[in-house]
Amino acid sequence: MKKNSFISVISHEKKEENRGSIEFQVFCFTNKIRRLTSHLELHKKDYSSQRGLRKILGKRQRLLAYLSKRNGIRYKELISRLNIRELKTR
Repeated sequence: MKKNSFISVISHEKKEENRGSIEFQVFCFTNKIRRLTSHLELHKKDYSSQRGLRKILGKRQRLLAYLSKRNGIRYKELISRLNIRELKTR
């Protein structure tokens, strides 16, 4: 999924392009996480990248926690769209 296609999906929903939205920030962090993860599979001893990955994971986790408290429906849609976590069904 490319950035421009995701922007168009968000902008159709909200009728405006909002790159500061929580959804867009989580999307950007997710792309960085996936890129760093593939890098670290090749370079296992790159400790600087490991530290950067942990920092990005923490930022994304805080944004997702904030979104889940504010609006659970948007949270569930974002999680399913990005395939970040498996939703627990009760």
